[in-house]
Amino acid sequence: MKQPKVSVIILNWNTKHFLAKFLPSVIQTNYQNLEIIVADNGSTDGSAEFVRENFKNVRLIAFDKNYGFCGGYNKAIEFADGDYIVLLNSDIEVTPEWLNPIISFMEENKDVFACQPKILSYFERNKFEYAGACGGFIDKFGYPFCRGRIFNFCEEDTGQYDEIKQVFWATGACMVIRRNLLYEIGLLDEDFFAHMEEIDLCWRANLHGYKIFCIPQSKVYHVGGGTLPKTNPQKTFLNHRNSLIMLEKNLTLPNVLLIIPIRLLLDIVSAIVYLLKGNIGDFIAVLKAHFVFWSAQPKWILKRIKNRKNIKKKKINSNLIFRKSIVIEHFILGKKKFSELKF
Repeated sequence: MKQPKVSVIILNWNTKHFLAKFLPSVIQTNYQNLEIIVADNGSTDGSAEFVRENFKNVRLIAFDKNYGFCGGYNKAIEFADGDYIVLLNSDIEVTPEWLNPIISFMEENKDVFACQPKILSYFERNKFEYAGACGGFIDKFGYPFCRGRIFNFCEEDTGQYDEIKQVFWATGACMVIRRNLLYEIGLLDEDFFAHMEEIDLCWRANLHGYKIFCIPQSKVYHVGGGTLPKTNPQKTFLNHRNSLIMLEKNLTLPNVLLIIPIRLLLDIVSAIVYLLKGNIGDFIAVLKAHFVFWSAQPKWILKRIKNRKNIKKKKINSNLIFRKSIVIEHFILGKKKFSELKF
């Protein structure tokens, strides 16, 4: 039986050093019907030339400028031929068999929109990595967390989350997507530019009645923060702004009117904490995020109307959204592990 074709797309922006280090592991993937694409987002560090000269079997697409995570991937997907599309960060080391368990599972379960592997830290290989860990969830106020990672606390991997599990979102760091369903629900929202876009995409998939899974039998190792470090205020801005856009796009109108004002109060607290810690850049980033969000309300309202017009599933599985506040559970009640949460 012929294997379905898989297109692995690595979006690169000025990370030639990561391509040199990790692209060979992708090439060594033990999967026959595979195409590997490096989509260069207008790099100025010689990345495109490096790939062209050193990796003849890798398909190179060179864009004229940086279109962001969303725009870059959307453009690159148009060039891909696969039945499955893999979004893969340039700072990930894959294992030889990483792809097979995921494709096998998705071939057997046609209602699955996307899957992710277990994401482990490249530097602390027995620990989960921040960006996705063992599958993502959100609380009712839109704060994301994972099996194995709540805010900045990453658990040690002892096999505690090794069961295949339906999750709310899969990480854009390493995400296998069924191509035909991607075109059905729509590509990444380019207004996000970068950050939270994969959660928005998965939320849409959930509303359309499709499922997202983590397949821990597949594992990869992620450096993290390769393009934009966690401490960069621009990341703070994008995370806060995009989280608000995501909530307005995907919630029902009554929930928008209830949840977003509460989220505003939580973000005010967050901004004050940044200020008290002397993180002026992050303090300004939170304020800027809200200014940009509130000043463009007509745009987000139209997005919500369009987004919810075609949904097939009015109620998402209650086990996928944490109905409490993960902020309170973690920072006030001291819960650090996913297993300590009561859904």
